[in-house]
Parts: sequence; structure tokens; C-alpha cells
Amino acid sequence: MRVALFITCVNDTLFPGTGRAVVTLLRRLGVDVEFPQAQTCCGQMHVNTGYPAEGVRLASHFTEIFAEYDAVVTPSGSCTAMIREQYPRLAVTAGAAAKQPGLREAVGEVVPKVYDLSEFLVDVLEVTDVGAYFPHRVTYHPTCHSLRGLHLGDRPRRLLEQVRGLELVPLPGAEECCGFGGTFAVKNRDISAAMCADKVGNVMKTGAEVLCAADNSCLMHIGGTLSRQKSGVRVMHLAEILAATEGGAR
Repeated sequence: MRVALFITCVNDTLFPGTGRAVVTLLRRLGVDVEFPQAQTCCGQMHVNTGYPAEGVRLASHFTEIFAEYDAVVTPSGSCTAMIREQYPRLAVTAGAAAKQPGLREAVGEVVPKVYDLSEFLVDVLEVTDVGAYFPHRVTYHPTCHSLRGLHLGDRPRRLLEQVRGLELVPLPGAEECCGFGGTFAVKNRDISAAMCADKVGNVMKTGAEVLCAADNSCLMHIGGTLSRQKSGVRVMHLAEILAATEGGAR
């Protein structure tokens, strides 16, 4: 099986350690994962702010870059949801039909091969115990796209429950949005900050050392408030916890 890593813009720019963690984890599980260097943005920020033509162009590029792989794994629920939900819609627009006549077929072939990390581990590799060791008290925040767009369900929790040494504690109001929402946090900053304050308050109630999620954009938002409040709570992507091993770097 040829597997590719789609790292996404946020991770490539701000959280490259997450991409390295995905590679470390998959190689430990016997997967030979590749990193196509010609990959770019999925187009989510373009489409969500009213630039579908740019989204079509980026969707076409994505299908070209990842067409040869059997599976594409990404550590981002929001970008995975963008590819699954928006690419099929973009492919049938008038602009796409005129400028990218083969996009509909390409999307139909590539999109089904794109997986969130937890989906790939649980559904494709059929593993929940990945050999991880992380002796800390952890709470998990199911981000909106992973919860409502991808319907990941309990996959991330099942993976965390098998990590040796990890104490997983429930997060009150876990299904409530953290307030990030991409440009929502910019356009509605007061509401966004209030929503994040509620989320942080619930995180603090757990007594957790680490807040875990499958989207670094949400972790960046929540982590900023946790840091400013000097809470002592760290934020970590699911991939980083699953890549941790006894005696290894954490």
C-alpha cells in the first residue's frame, strides 16, 4: 500500500512536529509513508471566504498530486472534511466544468482515499493499540469538523484509551465549539473569545495536564487562552501522543 501524508498549511507552517509524529507513528506500524513535496493548500480558506475559483484550482492540484497513492492520511479533521464535503461540490460547478473538465472524475477517484489519521488507524489498519506510552492525565476535545463533518465518533478515544500510562478524563461540554472556526474568530472575535473562555473553563475542571484534539487550529485557539491564563495545561495533537513511546522523546 502506497500511503501519502497530507500535512496541511497550518501544520506545515506552525506545527511541523505533528507531521513528523504521523510519519513516526505510521512507520512504527509498518506503513511506508511518503511526503509529496508538491502538495499545497486544500483550498478551505478560499472557498469559505467566497473564492470558489481558487478552490477549484487547488482541488485539481490536490487530485493530481495524490492520484497515484492508495491512501492519503492527514492530521486535520477540518481539511479532511473540506476535501470530502467541498471537492465534490466544486467539481460540478460551471467554472470547474469549463476549466477543469476531468475534475469530477478525478475527485471521485481520489476523495474516497483520503483519511483522517484516526480513521486510517482504526478502519484501515484495524489497530487501536499503537504501542504508545504517555503517562499523563489527558482530556480530549472533539473538534467540530471531526465530530460533525467526519463523524469520527469514538475512534480517537479508543486510540487514547489504549495508550499505556495515560489517564483519559472526560471533558464537560466536549461537543461545544471552541469558538475558532477559521475566519469566525477574526470576524466575531468577542463571541469567539467568550466561547473559548467557556471551553477553557471546562478544561480546567478536568484537572488534566494535557488537552488533546485532532485539529491544531482549534488547539492553537484554546492553547492561546490556556497560556495567557498561565493554566499549566499543555495542548497536544492526537498524533503526538500516539507517537510517544517509553524512553522516547515526548
